[in-house]
Amino acid sequence: MEGTLFPNKPVYSIPKNRPPQPNPPLKFSSAKLPTPPPTSTNLSFHFDSLLQHLLHLSSPPNSTAHKLNDTKFCSSLKISDVSAQKQRNPISVLEFEVDEGEGVSNNDSLDYLSRKGKLILDSIMEQPLHSLSSFFDSCKYELLHVDLISLLKALDYFGNWEKALSLFEWTVLNLGTANEKVDNQAIELMARILGRESQHSIASKLFDVIPLDDYLLDVRAYTTILHTYSRTGKYKRAIEIFEKMTESGLSPTLVTYNVMLDVYGKMGRSWNKILGLLDEMRSRGLEFDEFTCSTVISACGREGLLNEAKDFFTGLKSHGYVPGTVTYNALLQVFGKAGIYSEVLTILKEMEDNNCPPDAVTYNELVAAYVRAGFHEEGASVIDAMTCKGIMPNAVTYTTVINAYGRSGEMDKALMLFDQMKELGCVPNVCTYNAILGMLAKKSRSEEMLKILCDMKLNGCAPNRITWNTMLAMCGNKGMEKYVNRFLQEMKICGFEPDKDTFNTLISAYGRCGSDIDAAKMLEEMIKAGFTPCVTTYNALLNALARRGDWRVAESVILDMKSKGFKPNETSYSLMLHSYAKGGNVKGIERIEKDIYSGNIFPSWMLLRTLVLANFKCRSLMGTERAFKALQKYGYKPDLVLFNSMLSIFTKNKMYKRAHEMLHLIHESGLQPDLFTYNSLMDMYARGGDCWKSEEILRMLQTAGGKPDLVSYNTVIKAFCRRGLMQEAIRILSEMTSIGIGPCIFTYNTFITGYAAQGMFTEINEVISYMIEHDCRPNELTYKIVVDGYCKAKQYKEAMDFVSKIKNIDDSFGDGSVQRLASRVRNNLES
Repeated sequence: MEGTLFPNKPVYSIPKNRPPQPNPPLKFSSAKLPTPPPTSTNLSFHFDSLLQHLLHLSSPPNSTAHKLNDTKFCSSLKISDVSAQKQRNPISVLEFEVDEGEGVSNNDSLDYLSRKGKLILDSIMEQPLHSLSSFFDSCKYELLHVDLISLLKALDYFGNWEKALSLFEWTVLNLGTANEKVDNQAIELMARILGRESQHSIASKLFDVIPLDDYLLDVRAYTTILHTYSRTGKYKRAIEIFEKMTESGLSPTLVTYNVMLDVYGKMGRSWNKILGLLDEMRSRGLEFDEFTCSTVISACGREGLLNEAKDFFTGLKSHGYVPGTVTYNALLQVFGKAGIYSEVLTILKEMEDNNCPPDAVTYNELVAAYVRAGFHEEGASVIDAMTCKGIMPNAVTYTTVINAYGRSGEMDKALMLFDQMKELGCVPNVCTYNAILGMLAKKSRSEEMLKILCDMKLNGCAPNRITWNTMLAMCGNKGMEKYVNRFLQEMKICGFEPDKDTFNTLISAYGRCGSDIDAAKMLEEMIKAGFTPCVTTYNALLNALARRGDWRVAESVILDMKSKGFKPNETSYSLMLHSYAKGGNVKGIERIEKDIYSGNIFPSWMLLRTLVLANFKCRSLMGTERAFKALQKYGYKPDLVLFNSMLSIFTKNKMYKRAHEMLHLIHESGLQPDLFTYNSLMDMYARGGDCWKSEEILRMLQTAGGKPDLVSYNTVIKAFCRRGLMQEAIRILSEMTSIGIGPCIFTYNTFITGYAAQGMFTEINEVISYMIEHDCRPNELTYKIVVDGYCKAKQYKEAMDFVSKIKNIDDSFGDGSVQRLASRVRNNLES
């Protein structure tokens, strides 16, 4: 290892003739401090620019989004924004052939409507949606005595499902006041209409109001309603309806069972229920299809049930089932989500052997598997492999890798891939843009965010709610509540009403701003808006608590989650680890660590990575090593952040050989050292007393095109001061200030420590004067170093004189601190 740190890079060679000692010697005051950097007055300007660009790009969602009927029953229902895109073009009543004598639509397809029904249909078609409620009230008698089902069918036929829904709601409300019930067939028809239009949110609210227990519907309608509740996350309600359906004697179809498998899979902790349904399906003679198999396997993936997924898949094949691409893709996702890329490769090999053709989803899952295990470059290489096989990578493929680069801090690679994607003709979608904006926002690179918004405009890609949520998340820093409020206000003006994800983002953003009151208010508003808190909501709270290290409150959040039936996921536990680390609670980290290593919590790449970082933050060498070895044991690939953490903790514990091993691993993994790597190396040599080697690393950083920061220079200054080479330390200080980096309290205290060790008290006074002159007040540690220096030199009287004059030098220094220093001198004198 001697003489070569990075085999692929030349070692900066220090001149044999080291810099000559200046004559006369340099004085500390010779270092000219740079002009203070301008204050960040441009923050407001950048946010205003981003907001203006976003407002310009955003247009209010389609005007068909509205509230139906101004009543308690109907005001809770809103037409989804998607409705305008999905509905068929309505045919105007003016386009019909009209018998002028009768004024009734003459269309053979409406033979099932009575003459009176056709007249009412024409009138409804002429009415704008917002005025239907008053129109229905004006002809209440006629509407309650017409064939509702035929009228609903006719409205649906002409693509007016919204008007059909409005009529249905009005009828239910008015029949209810007369203690009558709407017909079963009308409910079945509305279930089919809303199901076909994918209006799951509206349908779930509608069927929450209608007392379904009082009706006996057909299997098709029940299946549609079950699917609605599954899509809206109302799993318990779906189970209740399914049980009522089977108790009534109706036999579920294959589709019904598939929907219920999906319900239990999404609900979680229901593996035994899933197995029970599969047994029931077999007993009824129903054969599993691709949806059945893929749904069961996906359920395993959500819970991390890897063995169960594998056993189920093996059992299918043993009974003669031939898996298709969809089933294989589901299995790929299970192991890809866990980051076990080796198993993913085995599944792909089996697909090839069985002549099962991979599709774009297959390759996307392969990419996801690589990046989740830390193999970002391997994930990126799949893009080329897809092209060679004639399958064009899509926006999902690129976005997956871009996201991975962003999470690992490799911003430049992410942006390069984004440019490559466009050059190869793959048009970014809004998800791609959101991913880029999100990673730029985390680094506050607002100018580049403006360019991305301009690029969105050029490509005709309109921002969506997630784009706005990304901007809200960017404002989640201390003192930036006003920006959160402003972006939220403008978001609403643009027609984007907050959804569940928006509320979760707001809770997290306000929490990170330190505004617990606003975060709690958002939670209340979320519930008032009809959204049920989920695991993501709890994670938003945990995120804010993790930043503060408030692990006690974080523990209460986890307990509340569990008491309400929510299962903490890997993000929840990862945030708990961060809370414990920030709060210095090593025992808390060890409790979660024990559950991970025992298998009670699945050891994902994210959790093991967080475990390394949490132990590192608490300076737990054994814990950090254990977590790093576990990560390697499971076949995961460490990223540069993990390597740097290991390098740093070995350095701090003077385990230089192990630190060098980490350095080799960085190179062997194909990673390039970053600023943190170089700073750790400087620190390693500084602690080992090799000040010249520490400076060599500084020069290597500069040669490689890197920019040293304050930590870099402070470390090299510390190295020279420890060896008593104060002139060299001043030389480095002068270089530092000449490039615009000003010293901090650590820099000054380092110099004072170096001078005190040599009894150079005149120079110490010079440093202290220099500090005060440049608005850096000495702290208690500063004066403690000086006092200890006098005591070490047995100059106790001088020490007391120094303490007595501190208030003259620095009148802001506290009396209590002065007394502690005087006591320290007396204790040294008596010992």
